[in-house]
Amino acid sequence: MTAPLGKRLRREIRVRALLFGWPLLRVVPLGLGAALGWLAWYLVPRQRRLAREHLRIAFPEEDEAERDRIGRASFANLGRSAVQTARAQRLDIRTTVDLGPAGEALLREAHAEGKGVVVATAHIGAWELFARRVAALGIPCGTVAKEAHDPRITALLERSREQGGVRVFWRGAPLSAREILRFLRDEGGIFGILIDQDTRVAGHFVPFFGRPAFTPRAAGDLAAHLGAPLLFACAHRVASGVHRMVVRRIEVQRTGDRDRDSFLLTAAATKAIEEEVRKRPDEWVWMHSRWRTQAVDISEEK
Repeated sequence: MTAPLGKRLRREIRVRALLFGWPLLRVVPLGLGAALGWLAWYLVPRQRRLAREHLRIAFPEEDEAERDRIGRASFANLGRSAVQTARAQRLDIRTTVDLGPAGEALLREAHAEGKGVVVATAHIGAWELFARRVAALGIPCGTVAKEAHDPRITALLERSREQGGVRVFWRGAPLSAREILRFLRDEGGIFGILIDQDTRVAGHFVPFFGRPAFTPRAAGDLAAHLGAPLLFACAHRVASGVHRMVVRRIEVQRTGDRDRDSFLLTAAATKAIEEEVRKRPDEWVWMHSRWRTQAVDISEEK
């Protein structure tokens, strides 16, 4: 169905603005990106309302002023991250994102098992730079993504990631699932999946800040199906333009029941995400509708 003319015009304006502004982001200072994100807190009321609602759920013990401070900081982090993503090709990724000996050892030990490595991650800190740092290990690195509404944006995202050594598997592409399995099983790749958003994919309801949250199950499914290790990783900002990675192995007792194991792995990875968000709440995307889907919606689909 064709979208209404007004909606198509607004979408075209947004696409052209992004395509025009992307090269400019490569040269603006990080502080300007943060300032634009901070300004968005005041200019985009719908996202501000969602952020406030979700911060009340996550931190009921905090007062409104503190929750608003976290919300503004998270918007600023998003603006800063956009600038860093645009200029990623100009960065020395090894010094920009500190992996550390322990984190690298965990990744290499998991890779040495020969079943591929599944990494569950989240929109924390600088997630695009984190993927590039993993790719810099010299091991095949890939991720799954949803095509944008406009093919020009899809092409921009694909080009940006592949320039950093990250292979993109598009969710809607024919044979995508088969290619991902081959990438892990035959190429021994490290495959990262963002699992902290409520999207229209297969998922499990697992606890997140004390509430059931519909969570993509692909990372758990792949690890359970292949017997592959599941890791959690993210990159926190520690100084202007400098990040430090957190890497940990997700250990659960695997039962051999793939559906059960997928649930347990997804729940454990989501717990790891919550722990990191609690440490640095200013680095997470509170404007996303994390608790949008309710259990009744899933039962009706099934």
